[in-house]
Amino acid sequence: MAPYTLMTDMTCDLSAQILDELHVRAIPMAFQLGENEYHHYPDEREIRLEEFYTRLKAGEDAVTSQINPATYIEYFEAELKEGRDILYLCFSSGLSGTINTAVLIGKQMEEEYPGRRVVIIDTLCASVGEGLLVYLTGKQYREGRSLDELAAYVETMKTQVCHWFTVEDLHHLRRGGRLSSVEAIVGSALKIKPILSVDAKGKLVVVAKERGTKKALGYLLNRFAAEGEAPAEATVIVGHTNAPESAEYVAEALRSQYPGIDIRIEKIGPIIGAHVGAGMCALVYVGKNYNF
Repeated sequence: MAPYTLMTDMTCDLSAQILDELHVRAIPMAFQLGENEYHHYPDEREIRLEEFYTRLKAGEDAVTSQINPATYIEYFEAELKEGRDILYLCFSSGLSGTINTAVLIGKQMEEEYPGRRVVIIDTLCASVGEGLLVYLTGKQYREGRSLDELAAYVETMKTQVCHWFTVEDLHHLRRGGRLSSVEAIVGSALKIKPILSVDAKGKLVVVAKERGTKKALGYLLNRFAAEGEAPAEATVIVGHTNAPESAEYVAEALRSQYPGIDIRIEKIGPIIGAHVGAGMCALVYVGKNYNF
């Protein structure tokens, strides 16, 4: 079996520790905050997430960018030069055109390194949903699955990842076209919290609205109770954009109801945070009856 490297991008929102443990390489992604450009790395080397969300709440605008061809060449070529193939789990095509560049550069690299393979999978997942898929795949990778076996596993699992999240600041959804200006103003006044998900095509959709944070978080928990896999076997990720209290509330509710469940709390980075703002809380898991 030819050696290969498992790769993803930083929309996976997994910590440096987890990525290191799973031997997964994550490609950094660029964004602009105010007048400055940064790159989001797993170790937050260019800007700490707390600073990012503080500045975002203070009114600075954040704009994200797709991974450019030069970055893909750098990361892909480093592996191919060493005789390793690549399995790359990419951010959802329903939310970004990043995968188009990845596929183009992947084909170019295969031509430049005959006999080497660059297998790219559209995860149809985002943020910690992508992170959960990467985490589960990384565990299989460590067990020695071949590239083709692991690619088949990802294709099977990616449509079973259930994404549910709620946001605190409606301004960012309004700016992204998910809510109208009137909906954002009225919703903010009435403390309406939208419930969002990622559909089967990897697109972001508003599914429901709850009044108040606790009711919105309860909605996430109810979805898991209705469609999550057997809790004794489940791994879930609770993600947040500088909202540790909300994340711990969800995690503690799950622990009390499902003793032994594997819960990971992860901080969501600037690439997703720029579009949802501070205060978002997400619950992602594998769903036994996923049909959204």
